[in-house]
Amino acid sequence: MPTPPPSTTQFDERLWPSPATWLLAPGLGLGAGIAAVPFGTAAAVGLGVLAAVVVAALLAATAPRVRVTDDVLEAGPARVPLALLGTPQAFTGEEARQERGPRLDARAYLLLRGWVDAVVRVPLEDPEDPTPYWLVSTRRPEELIDALMRTRRR
Repeated sequence: MPTPPPSTTQFDERLWPSPATWLLAPGLGLGAGIAAVPFGTAAAVGLGVLAAVVVAALLAATAPRVRVTDDVLEAGPARVPLALLGTPQAFTGEEARQERGPRLDARAYLLLRGWVDAVVRVPLEDPEDPTPYWLVSTRRPEELIDALMRTRRR
């Protein structure tokens, strides 16, 4: 049985923390180092560096990926076939805040990051799925929508 050709990536974005969020790593490292000063300078420096590295590693490890391939939308750990998607919409500023808050449907799948302003709402058109839509943070909402629409037309 022949294997299908590999999917090509149409859109790929990693939702890295903002520069201000990355400052948590050295800040917490400094705090840990100061707390360890009574145990000696070497312990303070070692614990401070270890804390900073651990926080930076956690920030990097928890940065989700948003990807569109020829047949699937991936948002973090979730995947949905493009054939089940409706027409996506982008929201920024106050409209994005409304989508994340007062207008949010509790059944929606969310991949939100507070340091990313824009969101894209992607309706699901699967009658067997109770999830009405996905709400996904992205720094490039128009590119994500273009990739979804271009790929669905194929």
